[in-house]
Amino acid sequence: MRIMGIDPGLATMGWGVIDENSNAPEFVASGVIQTLPSETLPRRLCLIDEQVEELIALFQPGAIVFEQLFFAKNVTTAFTVGAARGVAIARCARYTQALYEYTPMQIKQAVVGYGKADKHQVQRMTQLLLKLPEIIRPDDAADAVAAALTHYQSGRFGALHIMK
Repeated sequence: MRIMGIDPGLATMGWGVIDENSNAPEFVASGVIQTLPSETLPRRLCLIDEQVEELIALFQPGAIVFEQLFFAKNVTTAFTVGAARGVAIARCARYTQALYEYTPMQIKQAVVGYGKADKHQVQRMTQLLLKLPEIIRPDDAADAVAAALTHYQSGRFGALHIMK
């Protein structure tokens, strides 16, 4: 099965794709969708929708995984990132109902084995688990690949994280 991970964002939305093989996950591709602050919010959301649609058509994932949002301070950022996440979820839901979500702590736990691991530890373990020559860049793409790895690591328990 092919798993696509998405790290939601308005300015930068990370994405990553891995294949689920019987003995180990295999890296396929990763990148980011970027929108410019000079564009209007509706235009930025349309760009995200169009590019997520293109990624789905290109990679045809069997499951799509989202990192849950967590904000403590900036409400405005939470609303705009939430809008971008909503557009991506809606586009993905037109393609499949196999949509999953994991909290940042669950991703850290699954990839590193420690729910309070720092970003570099997650990136390094992602590199090691996928046997890559270097850490995935930029950070948003690395986070998306880590989300996909989390679903891979969840195995048959992944169904517990289906989006409701």
